[in-house]
Amino acid sequence: MSVFADLVQHLADLLHPLFGATAAAAAIVLFTAFVRLLVHPLSRAAARGQKARTRLQPKIAELRKKHKDSPEKLQKAVMALHAEEKVSPLSGCLPGLLQMPAFFLLYHLFSNTTIGGRANALLGHELFAAPLGGRWADALGDGGLFGGAGLVYVCLFTFVILVATFNYRRTKRMMAANPVLPVSDGQPVPGAGAVGRFMPYMSFFTLFTVAVVPLAAALYVVTSSTWAAVERAVLYR
Repeated sequence: MSVFADLVQHLADLLHPLFGATAAAAAIVLFTAFVRLLVHPLSRAAARGQKARTRLQPKIAELRKKHKDSPEKLQKAVMALHAEEKVSPLSGCLPGLLQMPAFFLLYHLFSNTTIGGRANALLGHELFAAPLGGRWADALGDGGLFGGAGLVYVCLFTFVILVATFNYRRTKRMMAANPVLPVSDGQPVPGAGAVGRFMPYMSFFTLFTVAVVPLAAALYVVTSSTWAAVERAVLYR
């Protein structure tokens, strides 16, 4: 943890001539962009996998029809089809999973008052009037919603809503263009309707994360989700 703290501090020192008091916040944004660049090849692979899974929908629908009375045979047949087409059902999860360690590092780094037996100097950094180690509840207790720190969160929430709305509309268009195919006799895949109704709203859950984690971790989430929205728009076009 102390090594990571030194890395963030050195990066903030390098950015200080450009960003002044907000250099640590800029360092977190830059760190997030670096992490997203590292996992970008996996994001491209996930996009190819998603397109391949969409292409396989008719074949999977036929398998569901053929093995509707035998879930075990259906599972084996679907897995065999994925293996034959070299499509991994888990490829879409990897980019998100591999970013979790970076998020938790930032979370713990800005949640601890001491690092390596020394006072955590990073907690003294701010994004304008909001401490990077503070949370939304702290901002509300120190000046209210429209105080200095509160306004920082208002801007973050507004930005998250804009990105989530963009994702919502894009997901709805994609689902309309690639509807879930029926199993047989016009009946949809079990549970697909509920999943389909829930998926467009997933991006809005970022609001909850931003509200409860330290501001530094919230910056990571906002930057990463914005990057992901642009990335998906390009890769899934």
